[in-house]
Amino acid sequence: MTDERIDTNNEAVITEALSVIDGALARMMQRELVSTGEVADLLLDVRTLLTAEPAALVVPVVTTDA
Repeated sequence: MTDERIDTNNEAVITEALSVIDGALARMMQRELVSTGEVADLLLDVRTLLTAEPAALVVPVVTTDA
């Protein structure tokens, strides 16, 4: 059971990292020049996602039945 949860967490992290990459690439492809700072920011965002604790990536959802 633990292995399945870890695999699911890894899939979520990879999906989020791919989303960040895809979004940044779409913005960068519309321009002729991209600063090294922007590329560094993108790489740091991806690194943060890939090295974050799985629990830190989970956002609890609170619902109220009113």
